Amino acid sequence: MITRWHRIIFIIIISFSLVTCIDPYTPRLRSFESRLVIDALVTDENTSNYVRLTRTTLLPDDKPQKVTGARVTITDDLGGSFVLEERYPGDYRTDSLSFRGEVGRTYSLTIETSDGDRYESVPCLMYPVPGIDSLYFGKDQVYSEETGRFREGITFYIDTRDETPGSYYRWSYEEWWKFSVPDPAIFRYLNDSTILPLEYINRTCYAHTRSDVIDIENTVSGHIGDFIMKPVLFIASDESDRLLIQYCVVVKQMSLSPAEYEFWHLMTEINEAGGDIFDKQPFQVFSNIRNTSDADDQVIGYFQVSAVRQKRIYVTFRDAEALDLPLYFYECDRQEKGEIDYPSSGLGEGFTFDEIHAAFLHSGYAFVGPIFDKDNELFRLIFVRPYCADCTLRGNLAKPWFWVDLV
Repeated sequence: MITRWHRIIFIIIISFSLVTCIDPYTPRLRSFESRLVIDALVTDENTSNYVRLTRTTLLPDDKPQKVTGARVTITDDLGGSFVLEERYPGDYRTDSLSFRGEVGRTYSLTIETSDGDRYESVPCLMYPVPGIDSLYFGKDQVYSEETGRFREGITFYIDTRDETPGSYYRWSYEEWWKFSVPDPAIFRYLNDSTILPLEYINRTCYAHTRSDVIDIENTVSGHIGDFIMKPVLFIASDESDRLLIQYCVVVKQMSLSPAEYEFWHLMTEINEAGGDIFDKQPFQVFSNIRNTSDADDQVIGYFQVSAVRQKRIYVTFRDAEALDLPLYFYECDRQEKGEIDYPSSGLGEGFTFDEIHAAFLHSGYAFVGPIFDKDNELFRLIFVRPYCADCTLRGNLAKPWFWVDLV
């Protein structure tokens, strides 16, 4: 007699393809020393500045260890001293009402950890940065070496003028977009006689991400007033749902010191494809922060001091449609299955709705709702991949505070 669990396994086998797996490989390191990782930024923006403290870990899949209980202080060249508050474990913030960076001021960072180590940065001058004249986008195509084809989409550009010869800049961006899942879950399955409507349907959400590339430039060979037309971001229109409803990007233009520019330039060479240097790194990097009592204790990270100017732009579905761009299509793998699809056979009785529901959930699908026949009897159950059924798996239901609906 086939048990219920074996029956469920059988449904999984006959319904879905087998997935091959690759065994992970973890290298054995002869020696490992945990290093302090410092991600610190002071700007002239009207927002909280931050210092994030973690420690490197031995295994690549381990989460960085948060450094809590430290005393973190920022001082300026006028004698001002500002102690940061630990808002979250390892995340220290300034009070935006009492501290804001100023162009022309010099700032230093001091960190005293709970185990008695003291770290100090070199004094860092905040250089000025020109404003962004305009932020705009246009249809574009980029060749992908990975696929061997051109990717169609839009590229965002900024226009700015270099007001100071020999300046150094870095650009970053933040993205938000509104999206709706195509098959939202609207029912909850308890058993074949109890299928209840959900009180909340997670159909529409807002996604958010930050740039993780190093984008720097210098104007050492330029002249005052030179015009800079800078591409900052390309979006392949058929590779994500960014452009299906409404999209927003904020581009930031930041000033750099010559020393910080060299730091980012080195990181670009080390990370050929770009990346976030505040992730765990398997190599030695230099820093403008040092352990005052132990010269051999090398720090990973940098104390960044930058003036910032930014611009925001929205792109609607109508804008993308007007450019005749290919659009993203959700691969939901919708499945409609019922007892009629698994009739009795030599292996035993047919499978029940409860067993079908359990098998599909076990296989990584989400239940969406039922299908009834003309006599209002349960006929089939609908399943899709979870990201097509619940927008909160990739986004937030809350609208960003600045968001303006244009559609």
